[in-house]
Amino acid sequence: MINGFSTSEGTARFASRFPEHKQNGFFREAVQRTVSSVGIGSYLGNADAAADRGYEASMEAAVKGGINLIDTSLNYRNQHSEKNIGAALGRLIGSGELQRDEVMVCTKAGYLVPNAMPAVPLNSDDIVGKNHSLAPAFLADQLERSRQNLGLETIDVFYLHNPETQLGHISEDQFYQNVEAAFVQLEKFCDQGKIAYYGIATWDGLRKEKQLSLERFVQIALDAGGPLHRFRFAQMPLNLGMTEAFSLPTQSLSGVPANVLSCAGRMGITTVGSASILQSRLASGLPEHVRQKLGLQTDAQRAIQFSRSTPGLTISLAGMSNPAHVAENLLLATVPITEPATYFKLFQAS
Repeated sequence: MINGFSTSEGTARFASRFPEHKQNGFFREAVQRTVSSVGIGSYLGNADAAADRGYEASMEAAVKGGINLIDTSLNYRNQHSEKNIGAALGRLIGSGELQRDEVMVCTKAGYLVPNAMPAVPLNSDDIVGKNHSLAPAFLADQLERSRQNLGLETIDVFYLHNPETQLGHISEDQFYQNVEAAFVQLEKFCDQGKIAYYGIATWDGLRKEKQLSLERFVQIALDAGGPLHRFRFAQMPLNLGMTEAFSLPTQSLSGVPANVLSCAGRMGITTVGSASILQSRLASGLPEHVRQKLGLQTDAQRAIQFSRSTPGLTISLAGMSNPAHVAENLLLATVPITEPATYFKLFQAS
C-alpha cells in the first residue's frame, strides 16, 4: 500500500502546477489543504470491464487536469470504483506524475455490500433496516477493505454513509448512541493513522427538516475526541433541483435557525455538495434564463457552476466516468465562480 496522506504542503504544490486555475479561484482551503472546488465522483455505472476502463482513464485525466479531490464508497459499483481509483493512483504515483500528499481521497461505509461482509457475523442489533450498520466492528472491517481496494495506508476522509437511513427503524436516542460508538471508533482510526478525518455523507439527513442535527453531531465528536476531534466533513446534495442545504433553515445553532452551510462553517465543518448534475438529469434541458445567467458552454458545466458558486459550499462533486466529461468539466477552472448578485437571481422567477 502507498504510505502518506494529503498535506497542506502537498496540496499547495499540486495547485501551483495550475496557475490559471489558481488565478480563477478554482482551488479552495479545507482543513488546511488546498483542494479543487470540483471533485470527481464515482457512483454511477456498471460493475464491468468497460466501465472500469472509463473510470480509470477519467481519474487519471482529472488529476492531470487539476482535480485533487476524489470521492467514492465501498458500495459504489460493488467495490469496482474504489479499485479503479486505486489502480489509477497507483500508476500516477508510481510514474512520479503525482505524490500521495497532493491528493485528497474520500470514501464511505454504512451500507451492507454483497461479498464484502465481516468474516465474523454481526449481532442482529448491529444491523438496522436489514442493510445498514454503524457498528464499530463493521466499520473496522469496511475500512480495511477500502484501504486495500484503494491501495492507500491512510484514507483522507472516511464518511458514515447516509446515517439517516437508520432513523426510520430505531429511536432517535438509539440512533445517536450508535453515532457515538461509531465516532469513538473513528477517532481511534485517526490515532492509528488509518484515516485523517471523518464525516457524514447524507442524502436527506441534512437538507430536510427534522432529520439530523449537525450541532449534535459536533457535540458527539467533542465528547469522543475533544476540541481537536477529526469530524470535519459533511456531504449533502446541492444542485439546481435540490437547493435546500442553502435555501432552507433545516438546522439550528444555539437555538437559532440556519441553513446547513452556515452552521457547518461556524462549527469548522467543510461542506461538500454531491449530485451537482443530479446523475446527469441536469446535464441537458436547463431553462433558457438559467443558461443566460450562468453562461458557459454546456448545461453540465452550468449545473456544476451553480453548485460551486453557492455561498458556504467548499467542494462540488460530479461523477465522471468518461475522459471527455472530465475535459468538459475542467473548463470551469478557466472561469471564476458566478457572482453572488447573479447567483441569487437564479432563485427568482424568470
